[in-house]
Amino acid sequence: MSGRSFSYHEQKETDYTLQLMQLLAELPPYAKDYFRAAEQKTGAKTRLSYAYDLQVFFRFLIEKNPALSGKDISEITLTDIDMLASNDIEEYQEYLKYYESGNGEQRNGASSIARKMSSLRSFLGYYYKKELLTRNVAMQVDMPKLHEKAIVRLEPDEVAIMLDNIETYENQLTGKKREFFLKTKIRDIAIITLFLGTGVRVSECVGLDLKDVNFRENSIRIIRKGGNESILYFGSEVEKALLDYIEGPRVTAAAQAASGEEKALFFSLQKKRISVHAVQNLVEKYAKEFVPQKKITPHKLRSTFGTNLYQETGDIYLVADVLGHADVGTTRKHYAAMKDENRRKAARAVRLRES
Repeated sequence: MSGRSFSYHEQKETDYTLQLMQLLAELPPYAKDYFRAAEQKTGAKTRLSYAYDLQVFFRFLIEKNPALSGKDISEITLTDIDMLASNDIEEYQEYLKYYESGNGEQRNGASSIARKMSSLRSFLGYYYKKELLTRNVAMQVDMPKLHEKAIVRLEPDEVAIMLDNIETYENQLTGKKREFFLKTKIRDIAIITLFLGTGVRVSECVGLDLKDVNFRENSIRIIRKGGNESILYFGSEVEKALLDYIEGPRVTAAAQAASGEEKALFFSLQKKRISVHAVQNLVEKYAKEFVPQKKITPHKLRSTFGTNLYQETGDIYLVADVLGHADVGTTRKHYAAMKDENRRKAARAVRLRES
């Protein structure tokens, strides 16, 4: 057996795949064909989300459709699905607003309902294309109307306020709280500065290993959604914050880390790779303290970077490329043709604080 250790992203992909296999055992046997086909263009986490969405649909059929009552999910056939009418799908949309599941009460807004409907459309569309269904009944029902939400982000002065206050936060604390803060201060500054200076996703941040940081190029290697690799470049402020952490508290954390964990870039106080939940909590903690008028999350810090980059460059295609947004149609080729120099331009364009 090979002794090769798996990367964070490989391990997560394996975990999602195992969860998907367990869930597929509950779905009708023909569902495996759909997920096998979807594997060519989606990551395991996305397919797992599809499977959970479809599990809700099949449970709805058993609970609400008299013709299918008493059946097990695995017993629902494509012939059963072909008998559904558009009003059955409309009833499903209504059901999605509020239903009971094994995890308790579930409520969905328009965006969540739209995602579940999109999963169903894709699922039925696969069998319609294979001529195993006579129609895609989900396409006969309008998707819920989505209302545009204002982008919540930090203004330039709020970015400076947040970073400046974190740097001196120990002066506002005493006792155990001060002691705890000092243990994580340099790491936390590095994480928040990385979000603001590169626009990485929280999953991309926690998945970073030390070897993914290249100070010769001032770049980080990240794994995007779907497993694609990308290189992002950062400016001098991110460089300093990362060096302070890597040459400081990370040295001790890595030395004390369990086998297999020592390669991580960011550690928890338990000397393990920091989790997505922990990063979300630390961002929200500082934001609540220093910019309480806004609900700031790691994603909002990412939006702050994207907005600043667009304001500085006026290049929406550059923003989409650096943020790793998927696109369709004529702009797809444009994104594919983006050069590294443009990404370096992104790193130089955004300044977190006035020097």
